[in-house]
Amino acid sequence: MILPDTGIWIDLFRRATHKAEMEKLVSTRQLVMHPFVIAELALGSLHDRLRTLADLERLPQTRVATTNDVRYMIEVRSLYSKGIGLTDAHLIASCLMSPSTLLWTSDVRLGNVAASLGVRADLP
Repeated sequence: MILPDTGIWIDLFRRATHKAEMEKLVSTRQLVMHPFVIAELALGSLHDRLRTLADLERLPQTRVATTNDVRYMIEVRSLYSKGIGLTDAHLIASCLMSPSTLLWTSDVRLGNVAASLGVRADLP
């Protein structure tokens, strides 16, 4: 399973970047969503807003860690001072909770952390 971060979705919506990859992941049922990504996208300007958000909500959802679990993970895995945010940490936790799930990101810092934990997807 592949969990795209918010940046991947923004690239898709703005420039149709990753369109072929996304379509393949959806058609093969390999794409999962995190509710925080949907919420971050909801804060932006979306074409056909209601339909887009409804379509995102219909995608399979990944497991979501509690805030306490994420805090524990941050300490145990020494994820502080790495330049990632809380949503990023939640995405990593979801991947770690579901070993078959990998994180797709173009964010350098998040990508480095995900790679160090073995949860980074190797997609363009």
